[in-house]
Amino acid sequence: MTTTPSAQTLTFADLIGYQEGAIVSRVILKAEAGNVTLFAFDAGQELSEHTAPFDALVHVLEGEAEIRISGQPFQLKTGEAILMPADQPHAVKAVNKFKMLLTMIRA
Repeated sequence: MTTTPSAQTLTFADLIGYQEGAIVSRVILKAEAGNVTLFAFDAGQELSEHTAPFDALVHVLEGEAEIRISGQPFQLKTGEAILMPADQPHAVKAVNKFKMLLTMIRA
């Protein structure tokens, strides 16, 4: 099931906006094998530590974030990406406003 029209050029960072004091998300693609979701974090916002049963790739589209995987912090900025392995605890915190593309593969 596609949630964004296909066969068109997309500029991911332009498809989602910031909201003061919040985290905004927008599903770009949702399918049985996985999904692709955009997130926009206001400065200081965070997703608390959790685990997921699938690998996930985080690609920072703009700004800067701290991604913590199994207790180890990683500082990512615009253009950088990191793989969050399945079943490892991870958390995401906005160092400043930032947007990311999350690709989760279920298969």
